[in-house]
Amino acid sequence: MSLIAWLDHQDHSLGLFIDGRFVRPSDGRLTVDCLFVCCCAGGVTCTIVCTAEAELSICTSSSVSAFKSWSALSCSQRAKVLLRLSGALVQHGQCLCELCDLSHAPCSAPSLIRLVQYYSSWAQLRDSLMPQWTPLGVVAVVLSDDCSFYSLMVKVLPALAMGNSVIVIPGRSTAPAALLFAQLFMGVGPPAGVLNVLTGNDITLGARVAQSESINYMSYSGNKQVCVFVCRATAGVGVPVSVSVTVGSICPFVIFETADVDSAVDAVIEAAFKKNKEVRWQLFVQDSVVDSVVARLQLRLTSMKCVSVCADADRLQVDAAVQEAQQQGATLLQSCTAPPSGLQYPPTVLCGVAPSSPCVVTPPPGPLLPLMTFRSNAEAVTLGNHSPHGQAASIWTEDLTLALETAKSLSVGVVWVNSHSVSDPCLPLSGHKDSGTCTDGGQQGLYQFLRPSSSSSTPLPRSVPVSMDYTTFGGGAPLPIIPDQSDVSSSPQSFLQFVGGKACKSESGCSVAVRPPGGGGVLAYCPDGGRKDVRNAVEAALKVQPGWMKKSPSARAQTLYALAKGLESKRRDLAVSINSQTGVSMEEAEKEVELSVSRLNEWAAFCHQVQGGGPLPQSGSALSLPEPLGVIGMLLPDRKPLLSTLTVLGAAVATGNAVVMVPSQSYPLPILTFIQVLQSSDLPAGLVNIITGNKDQLTAALANHSVIKAIWYWGSAQGCQYLQHTCTSPLKTLSLFCQKETEGPEGGLDWTRSEPTFMEELWRKAVQWKSVWIPTA
Repeated sequence: MSLIAWLDHQDHSLGLFIDGRFVRPSDGRLTVDCLFVCCCAGGVTCTIVCTAEAELSICTSSSVSAFKSWSALSCSQRAKVLLRLSGALVQHGQCLCELCDLSHAPCSAPSLIRLVQYYSSWAQLRDSLMPQWTPLGVVAVVLSDDCSFYSLMVKVLPALAMGNSVIVIPGRSTAPAALLFAQLFMGVGPPAGVLNVLTGNDITLGARVAQSESINYMSYSGNKQVCVFVCRATAGVGVPVSVSVTVGSICPFVIFETADVDSAVDAVIEAAFKKNKEVRWQLFVQDSVVDSVVARLQLRLTSMKCVSVCADADRLQVDAAVQEAQQQGATLLQSCTAPPSGLQYPPTVLCGVAPSSPCVVTPPPGPLLPLMTFRSNAEAVTLGNHSPHGQAASIWTEDLTLALETAKSLSVGVVWVNSHSVSDPCLPLSGHKDSGTCTDGGQQGLYQFLRPSSSSSTPLPRSVPVSMDYTTFGGGAPLPIIPDQSDVSSSPQSFLQFVGGKACKSESGCSVAVRPPGGGGVLAYCPDGGRKDVRNAVEAALKVQPGWMKKSPSARAQTLYALAKGLESKRRDLAVSINSQTGVSMEEAEKEVELSVSRLNEWAAFCHQVQGGGPLPQSGSALSLPEPLGVIGMLLPDRKPLLSTLTVLGAAVATGNAVVMVPSQSYPLPILTFIQVLQSSDLPAGLVNIITGNKDQLTAALANHSVIKAIWYWGSAQGCQYLQHTCTSPLKTLSLFCQKETEGPEGGLDWTRSEPTFMEELWRKAVQWKSVWIPTA
């Protein structure tokens, strides 16, 4: 099948793909032009259809029905379907890739076939290697207009392989290829509706799809602007959303003095001006070889022609960035003088720019490559981590030890050593910092499309978003505030917070009364923490976390074993606090303490047993390493206040994170009593911080702190909605659990269970992945 024949068969007007066939609107609705012109078809522009509510409803119903049939198939049957798909791509892949090229969303046929074959293997192995995991249901995959077709397939194929049905909402550039791919997929025999494609020119389409009660999960890939819109538009609907910011990320290209300079210069020219247009590279060169690198860059640039920029607005941004850089003292390396106007611009290297220059901080979408120098390895790492993004980096050196040390220190998801822009399905791609909140690729990327089979509760129940003023959330103080009681010698007891390894008062100087279940007299007073307390706690955690992360798994395990021993020595005091605070019997309270000791010991064991591996790509060698997220904010549940706290604390600390914890507002005393254990433990000061007070107020303080990397939240539906809306700039990884006010200390999630999937799921929430690619000759 040729591309021209396929377009002619569709009359150059592509309908929606729903329930295994193309669907065209019967109401005469206008179509919109795709962002490509098929030159070999006489310059005729292909058009796509805008999705209306009627088709959206039909699509979601089709996906639900197809999921039941698709997930009921055996793993072997699903694998055979995907293998037949790889055969269809061998036959028709060239047509599909031509369509991608014309749509400015290039994807090579071999890489696509390799992707399908890889996930067909995982479809076969799911039940044998992951028997306690089950598919989510209906998955929506949303792309921005400037995202590549490969980025779409990295999400669609694993979702299908795990047994989900998928609704694709492509960008305009990937829409034609997505429709052709869906047609090819249906030709190999899956149930109708397993893969549906909805198109349009309205960025609200993804949010409209998420509002359907049939959607179980949404995954987004593309630029940051649309990412923010999607996250905010879906806040409060009860659909988990993960994002991969694959477009517009700033990536460091580091050349050390020990590098093969000729190869490095050839590679940076290819990366910055010829190959991947989704990312924006920045060149860092060691002082001792900068003259050699600049001379070779100038030589390579002389043979290069002008390249196209997408729009007049982009050309204006490029001109302004170059002019400002020159005013700040930068020198230009260009293949020729830039034309005074038009969409053509020569590849340009900006030498001598400062890290604070606008062309470095917010580079324009054009063929510009800032060049900066460094003296030492530490300075190179500092420059490489200066960007808010954390997608990828390229390191050039023949010193393998230096390469691995630098790779470990860079806050990015993938590091290429003496190579760039290489991909393989077996390697996990995890966006660090502002580059995403999920992992795509490899076995690790499969888990976003699975849930534990034993899970009996839904973290986020479906709901209608409430009208909220996000700027005032957390401004109230529902509990009565009284002057600080820590200096009063009479009962009830007054507790302190735990910040930076020390028990201390809150910055507000006030406390709140803690009462027993059902009201009555005051049990104790606890500090009323606020924004300043969060700031102090995060500063302490940020100071200690890098050192804790570098400790060996054995050292972290021994510290957790010692913490469990200290907890056991205080078991009586802790049981009394649980009994008086929650009203459960002493027997039940002692059982909770016993389970908490056991849970800490289990996490200590996890330090030894769960590590990264070395997947084998098609060429070269690679390492896949779990890394801590950094500083995690935790707003803890009411149920089993001690056991639940130590379960999530153990998961975070065992993997190298630091934490700022907010105990249950209703039942804080067991955790405040636990501070005595922390004070006598071997944990570094600042690794664990405990702040009490109004949950909404502290939620807002954690959400708006730029250093916090992730938030684990148990609380109200309004709090979940606030976090989904607010934690977008910078991006934070969210684990949200809607906790009903009527649940009390014995409702909600069952924290007493200890099956492997429960622990593994928490462990996966506490890490992000880094892949290091080491090529061979």
